[in-house]
Amino acid sequence: MRLAISASAWVGLASIHLHLPLHHSLFHHLFHHRFHGPPFDYVGLAFGSFVSSAGFPGPGEALLIAGAIIAATGKLDIASVIAIAFAGSVVGGIVGWMIGLKAGRTVLTAPGPLYRARLRALERGDRIFHRRVAIAVIMTPAWVAGIHHVRSRIYQPLNVLAAAVWALVVGLVAYYVGPSVADLVGDLGLLALIVIGVILIGGILFEIFRRRRGGERHDADGSPQPGSQSSWAPPE
Repeated sequence: MRLAISASAWVGLASIHLHLPLHHSLFHHLFHHRFHGPPFDYVGLAFGSFVSSAGFPGPGEALLIAGAIIAATGKLDIASVIAIAFAGSVVGGIVGWMIGLKAGRTVLTAPGPLYRARLRALERGDRIFHRRVAIAVIMTPAWVAGIHHVRSRIYQPLNVLAAAVWALVVGLVAYYVGPSVADLVGDLGLLALIVIGVILIGGILFEIFRRRRGGERHDADGSPQPGSQSSWAPPE
C-alpha cells in the first residue's frame, strides 16, 4: 500500500513538474536551489547581515539587495541568497541581544557625561518594552532589547520572525524589481544620475539650513534680555 501511494505521488509530482513552468518560479528555487556563484559573495552577505542585525553599522541590506539583483541574472541562487541573509541576521540578532544583556545596561548607568539623560532614556525604554515588547524588539537594534532585559523565550521567536520577513521581503523585491531599476539606471546614464544626486543633496542641505536658521531665530526671540531674570529652573 505504501509503495502504491509513493508511486502515485511521484507520478503526480512528475506530471505537475512537466506541465507547470517551475524553472523560473520561486517554488522551483526553494526546493531545487543550489549554491552556485562565487563563495565570497555568500560569505560577504552572511557577514554583512550578521553585523547589521547585531545593531552595528553595516552593509547588510545593501548586500542583500545586490545579491538578489545578481541572482536575477543567474549568477547567484536567490533561495541561497535569502537563506544566507536570514541565517546571518538571526545569528547577529542573538549576538547583539547578548551584548546588550551583559554589558549594555552597565555602560548606560556608568557615571559620566549625560548621566541623567541616559537614565531618563533607560527609564522610557523600559516602559516602552514593557508595554509593546514585540514592536520594540522588531523596530530597534538587537542590543537595545538586551539592555531592556527582554527574555530569551520572547526575544528569540521575534528575532527569527524579523529576520525572515527582512530577508524575504527585501530579497524578493530586489530580485523581481531590481533588474528593471538597473535597466532604467543604464538608460539614464551616468550624467543624469549625477544631476539627480546633486538635486537631492541640494534639497537636503537647503532643508537643514532652513531649519537651523529657524531654530536660531526662535532662540533669539525667546532669549531673555540682559539684566532680566529667567523663569527657567533646572530640573530636579
